[in-house]
Amino acid sequence: MKQSLSNRWLVTLRVFSCMLLMPIFSSMKVAAGDLSPIEELGKKLFFDNISSPDWQSCATCHSPDTGWTGPISGINNHGAVYSGAISSRFGNRRPPSAAYATLSPVFHFDAGEGIFVGGNFWDGRATGEKLGNPAADQALQPFLNPVEQNNASKLAVCEQVASSEYAELFEEVWGAGALDCGAAAEKMYDQLGLSIAAYENSGEVNQFSSKYDAFLAGEVKLSDEEARGLKLFAEKALCAECHPLGVASPLTDFTYDNLGVPRNPENPYYYMDTVYLEDGSQINPDGAAWIDMGLGGFLETRPEWADMAAENYGKHKVPTLRNVGKANTEGFTKAFMHNCVFKSLQEVVNLYNARDTEDWPVPEVAENINTLELGNLGLTEKEEAAVV
Repeated sequence: MKQSLSNRWLVTLRVFSCMLLMPIFSSMKVAAGDLSPIEELGKKLFFDNISSPDWQSCATCHSPDTGWTGPISGINNHGAVYSGAISSRFGNRRPPSAAYATLSPVFHFDAGEGIFVGGNFWDGRATGEKLGNPAADQALQPFLNPVEQNNASKLAVCEQVASSEYAELFEEVWGAGALDCGAAAEKMYDQLGLSIAAYENSGEVNQFSSKYDAFLAGEVKLSDEEARGLKLFAEKALCAECHPLGVASPLTDFTYDNLGVPRNPENPYYYMDTVYLEDGSQINPDGAAWIDMGLGGFLETRPEWADMAAENYGKHKVPTLRNVGKANTEGFTKAFMHNCVFKSLQEVVNLYNARDTEDWPVPEVAENINTLELGNLGLTEKEEAAVV
């Protein structure tokens, strides 16, 4: 259905607050670590406002303070899709965590299991085929996306980097002439993606420093409830089927699933039929009728996989659970699932536990729902709380 006027006002208010706060978040830095030159370059690129207008960086939507994802509680509490550099423009999904994304393999079909694995973005479209690294492929796309950083061209990105305070570092890493924007813009653009991926792969982003890691190393003990939750996670709750446990595990198997998640009526993408790009096209021609087909929607664009699209409609990438509850203030709201419909881990766990036994809203995509590993787990309220 169409957004109500009150919902549109909420989105407008969130956009305004976003514009006020984004420069703060974009300038934030995590504590300095022992970074190599290419990792340091990637960090500078990650936090620089390389956009048009120039107020949006990668960190705008992937803040270290909130687990490398959306940093504004008020936005997360509603539509949770962040606006682009042009504040009236929205994409369709919440920002996934940039941490541990570098561990995802190149997108491929596992014939033995009959499933797709790897890639980045919720639908896998950053396959890693171009640069051999899905995180590097992913880093290239927001800079030119009109609903994200909105740069006009690779040349425009090159010119911004060439005029930056770290231009000398770029040429130190990639060689003299790497920022010759007349001749090297195409090559420079790929190097930008590889640099950002190098930073995302550094110990500053992929820290493996949680209490769970310390527990595995024998350095701390879990509370009684945490220990019960871990046992449930591995056994009765079946979480570890897709979020495998273990030393240095990213807590995802990089596969795709349709969990039967309902639509989020506050997703601002539903009214992007009223917002137009420079070429006169609508951002979302389907308006409120739009359905997120996830992996299947991406597969439709690839002739070699198009015949498998229908059986993958509604599936989205299994996210890492690392930093999943990380917040920067007490009472901070995080959004969960690809479409931001849930605002607490309790809601997520309850969906997994009781989707098929309680009165849940209808799923956005009713086909291909995983009924083997969730939906009727039989967890008690105390068991749900222990998992959370």
